Amino acid sequence: MAEDPGLHDVTLPAGPVAWPGGATAAATLGFDLDSEDVALTVDPESRHRLSAMSHQAYGMLTGVPRVLDLLARHDVRATFFCPGYTAERYPDVLRRVRDAGHEIAHHGYLHEAMAGMTREQEAAVLDRGLEALDRVAGVRPVGYRAPMWETTYQTAELLLDRGFLYDSSLMDSDLPYELAERPGDGARSIVEIPVAWALDDWEQFAFVPELFGPGVIEDPEKALSMWTGELTEAHRHGSCFALTVHPFLSGRLGRLRALETLIETMQSLPGLWLAPAGDIARHVRSLDLTPRVFPRPEI
Repeated sequence: MAEDPGLHDVTLPAGPVAWPGGATAAATLGFDLDSEDVALTVDPESRHRLSAMSHQAYGMLTGVPRVLDLLARHDVRATFFCPGYTAERYPDVLRRVRDAGHEIAHHGYLHEAMAGMTREQEAAVLDRGLEALDRVAGVRPVGYRAPMWETTYQTAELLLDRGFLYDSSLMDSDLPYELAERPGDGARSIVEIPVAWALDDWEQFAFVPELFGPGVIEDPEKALSMWTGELTEAHRHGSCFALTVHPFLSGRLGRLRALETLIETMQSLPGLWLAPAGDIARHVRSLDLTPRVFPRPEI
């Protein structure tokens, strides 16, 4: 039987990570500040739908202030992944996030999925988002999360060229690792903090007719049960629990209470390090791990 081309070059996932300060596992809360942009990139004509736009605006107008109050009550620092358009439309809200001591990271400009873009197009989106975050909040982010988690095989190189430390968009591990920008000697690497669809509130709560969503809005208790199960297993296995939350969804009162219960569980688990993604990435970089290579499959 002929050997499957390309497959044999994929490196295995990293082993257990040595967490700092005697911690046995890690967790991070990532708030994606999608606003009207996530609807506009799906259908630019949705800008004429006031009800749909108000649904998206709920996150920045109502959800984020509630989230900030929740995090302050529990003395938790988180990472807020912000599209450039959101920064420009809601500058005061983003500056409040910054002033509360949270990390601000890059999340595209108009929440554009990178799939199918040329290198030049992807670079232009990255640069436009960087410029908006700098102009509005005076921040130069070290972290990136691709809109829709759609990266390309050139994303790591483009991020490294712009001084990024980490990405949080891939799904091939439960542990952070170093991802090589390309196969071969001399390649640079970027820290990858993996995500998962099951650890995202979008699949539980997102629904706007004719725009996105599965048509089912789940009970917050169901989402809490699923996330708590994933959290306790991540803690047991010394892994990294990375939850993705959208304030326009989980900023709603019942869902926010479920999130608070999850945070209380996090803080009750012995040896769980709860930190912004940037802090986790800096720790992983200090470990001097061997970078992984993920070559494009050949068929």
